[in-house]
Amino acid sequence: MQFQFNSDSSVMGTENVAERIEAQLRHRLARYEERLTRIEVHVSDENAHKHGSDDKTCMIEARPRGGKPLGVTAHAAKVDDAARKAGNILFERLDRHFGKESRHKHDPRPDKVM
Repeated sequence: MQFQFNSDSSVMGTENVAERIEAQLRHRLARYEERLTRIEVHVSDENAHKHGSDDKTCMIEARPRGGKPLGVTAHAAKVDDAARKAGNILFERLDRHFGKESRHKHDPRPDKVM
């Protein structure tokens, strides 16, 4: 599973942001590692020049093998908290996505006999 991290310049002020978030998400999504091709993380500070609550945003897009991308967004006062929230939401969406996939698999249609 590839991991891509993108951020604006105001977020990168803290040390090891990308490494911390990647480790956190890899741990949280380990169950689905073989079923995902790539995780893209975008973090930003919506009010870079002002301080405020919930101004950090984390958007995560997961790309399942052979499927459409799933995206989630979360806001928090700290980047790590926003990433944790988005990771939890993504985990739940992947759980539903892959759960439905396994519940709705059908046996191949048998040949019609007449």
